[in-house]
Amino acid sequence: MSITASMVSELRKKTGAGMMDCKKALTETGGNMDEAVDFLRKKGLSAAAKKSGRVAAEGVVVAASARTRGVLVEVNAETDFVAKNADFQKFVQGIATVSLESDAADVEALKSLPFPGTDRTVAEELTHQIATIGENMSLRRLDRCDAGEGVVVNYIHGGGKIGVLVELKTTSTDAQVEALARQVAMHVAATSPQYLKRDQVPSEIVDKEKEIMRVKALDSGKPENIVEKIIAGQINKFFGEVCLLEQAFVIDPDQKVGKAIEKLAKELGTEIELSRYVRYQLGEGIEKKEDDFAAEVAALSK
Repeated sequence: MSITASMVSELRKKTGAGMMDCKKALTETGGNMDEAVDFLRKKGLSAAAKKSGRVAAEGVVVAASARTRGVLVEVNAETDFVAKNADFQKFVQGIATVSLESDAADVEALKSLPFPGTDRTVAEELTHQIATIGENMSLRRLDRCDAGEGVVVNYIHGGGKIGVLVELKTTSTDAQVEALARQVAMHVAATSPQYLKRDQVPSEIVDKEKEIMRVKALDSGKPENIVEKIIAGQINKFFGEVCLLEQAFVIDPDQKVGKAIEKLAKELGTEIELSRYVRYQLGEGIEKKEDDFAAEVAALSK
């Protein structure tokens, strides 16, 4: 019997299993829908559907790098307990490896790639892990850096709670460059800068900050003729808080991050540019469901 796309789609809706798993189930059962459902249930794959609606805000941020390129990936699960599970850790490391070895620019491209050591794609392996481990999971986001000439380093903090990539462009192969990049990555993990440099800060944000500063200065009784001078000083302080290159370096607070890079470049007689950074905080932006036990008991008693 010929297995059609509509049959595969129907089975996916019934079970939530991956497309290739559904096609295999229908092939194995000669297109019998009920038997195909049972086939998937026996494999533990249809269980993934029951878990797909649950919030997955725990998990891990994982990274991989190879001198001039690197990737950062966030894979979510429902509980911190599962995030520490050896099978889950092996799975996310496999994700990092596939990401680094490919040119996948985003999660959707990554999902279609073969997962190492299996005959499944990354998306199908994700479904398999959901069914096997017993929690909803999601492959949430992916970023990559490619320095071309230079170095890309990664830093993972707190067992995968925070992940950072830093890209330094330079022709130097001196070990000090990679060491500085790692220090900058640790700095980014600690300070969470919003922008790389001041010209990346949107003008509407700068204007809003200036207006707040102006109102505060006038309300404090400062004369109008010096308010602009006050704003000029305060806006520089603002840039020093939100822009990575202008932040006080946590490794050496007496100098800015940008100045530390300039200093090393001068010592090595070359150019070094901090061209990009990426910082992931596990679960940021995910709305977690807060359980209200008292409300649940009250509802059940009605």
